[in-house]
Amino acid sequence: MSHEAGGLSPALSSVLERFLSGEVTALARAISIVEDERDGFEDLLHRVLTVGPSTCRVGFTGPPGAGKSTLVAGAAASYREHDERIGVIAVDPTSPYSGGALLGDRIRMNDLTTDPGIFIRSMATRGSLGGLATTTKEVLDLMDAFGFDRVLVETVGVGQTELAITAAADTVIVVLVPESGDAIQAMKAGLMEIADIFVVNKADRPGADRLAKQIRQALHLKAGHALKDIPAHHGVDLSNALRKERTTDAEAVEQGGWSIPVLSTVAHSGEGLPKLLEAVEAHRAWLQASGQLEACRRARARNRVQDVVEREMRRVARRSEFATELLESALDDIAERVETPYSVARRILDGLLR
Repeated sequence: MSHEAGGLSPALSSVLERFLSGEVTALARAISIVEDERDGFEDLLHRVLTVGPSTCRVGFTGPPGAGKSTLVAGAAASYREHDERIGVIAVDPTSPYSGGALLGDRIRMNDLTTDPGIFIRSMATRGSLGGLATTTKEVLDLMDAFGFDRVLVETVGVGQTELAITAAADTVIVVLVPESGDAIQAMKAGLMEIADIFVVNKADRPGADRLAKQIRQALHLKAGHALKDIPAHHGVDLSNALRKERTTDAEAVEQGGWSIPVLSTVAHSGEGLPKLLEAVEAHRAWLQASGQLEACRRARARNRVQDVVEREMRRVARRSEFATELLESALDDIAERVETPYSVARRILDGLLR
């Protein structure tokens, strides 16, 4: 990687110049360069990140069919009413046949595509774990530097590996529906650990109130609140527990200084959307007042450096003739138990690091 002033190729320099002048076509081009990891993409990112502001990043995650795209579209439209410029990244599972995005969020967000103040990009995970495409975080950086007021990221979260959104967004909204099962399953999937805001969408369907109550109960148990005021033996007072049973959908459960709201929405009609956006603003204010926003950004920077170092080390190892020759020559020794994969890997690393 070369980060000198003149390190960019003429083609990348042209993209950078148009990007910095605010051309949307240059943003789209830069994203493609980063997605494909073309030669010089890290130099381009280096130049972009030295001048970019820090936008508000909001992540929407949850199982397929939860209505995340409709919520994102509604949020984007609402923000546009306040003249905010919005970037949207929709990360979809990759089709095993075409390699393209499987769900096609841009089709579902057609109403937004004619608005010049909204930029939408679909990305395929291409087999990457964590619910995000490998380069999603870099694409987020590009949108950040482009000057959007907010960037909304939609990803599918269905299991313990689909939690990378926490490293990419400032506020994480977990969207569930009555059909997605009870809150205990969400807890098993790890979604309880990452949510800043819970949303029970399609709340006009049977079971929505029950799911919201289960989520709140699970949050109270996780926070150690559920049995806080109940004596250990005789004279058990259940009033506190029963009071929690009768909470409203918007009641919040405090964890780590932030009270996690459990909200109900009907995305296709917009019901509950204003309360959701209010919760996003409240979480943003809490992040700033508590110092957590800066802490999150520092952690994000640390993780990014580690990611880039690991990626570069993999590239160096794959391109090294020394590493390739040593590996091939050691395969027989591994088969005969003279060497092991660990001893060969150590010899390769020692040679590369020298």
